Amino acid sequence: MNQSSSNHLPGEKGKLLLELARKTIALRLGVSYAEPPGLEEKLNDEAFDAQRGTFVTLTINGQLRGCIGNLSSDNTIRQGIMDNAVNAAFHDPRFPPLRPEEFESITIEVSLLTEPFKVDYKGPEDLLANLTPGIDGLIIRKGIHSSTFLPQVWEQLPGKEAFLGHLCLKAGLSADEWRKGELLVYTYRVQYFEEA
Repeated sequence: MNQSSSNHLPGEKGKLLLELARKTIALRLGVSYAEPPGLEEKLNDEAFDAQRGTFVTLTINGQLRGCIGNLSSDNTIRQGIMDNAVNAAFHDPRFPPLRPEEFESITIEVSLLTEPFKVDYKGPEDLLANLTPGIDGLIIRKGIHSSTFLPQVWEQLPGKEAFLGHLCLKAGLSADEWRKGELLVYTYRVQYFEEA
C-alpha cells in the first residue's frame, strides 16, 4: 500500500504539531511554556483540517512515558493531536499522570496514520509474508479483543513472529493466536515527527 503524497506533511508542519502537543500538555499541567511566535496562526493551516488517525507518544530518557492515539479519522489532525497529547500525558493506564517536574524531560513524538487496509491472508506463513517490518503499523482484532502497534515498535521487536506475538498479548490473547488464522488484520502507514 503506497502512501499518497497528498497525505504527506512537510517537516515544518510536523514541527508545528509537536509544538501544539507540548503547548497542550503545558497548559494542562499549568507550567510555563515558551510558545514560538505565530504558533496559533500557523496552526490555522488547512493542512491540519484533514481528518486522520493520530498518536502522541511521550518518552523520558528513551523510556516510554505514555502513548495514546486513535486509528480512525473522526477528528482533524489538529484536534487529534491535542486530545491525544492530553491522553498520553494523563490517561495512559500503564503510567501515573505526568507531573509538572517531568515536563522538561519529556520528548514528544506525533504520528499521522493512513487509513487501515485489511490484509487478506491464507494461514500464518502468508500473514508473515504480507508484513513489511519497519513500515507497517498493525491492527489485530478477534471478538472483543483488539490492539495495535505503530511501525516504530519494529525497532524493539524486529522479528515478525515476535511482533505478532507481543501484539496478540497486548490484545489479551495468547501469543500464538496469530497462527490460528482467525484474526482480522489491518495494516497502515505512519508519518511521524519527533522532537530533536
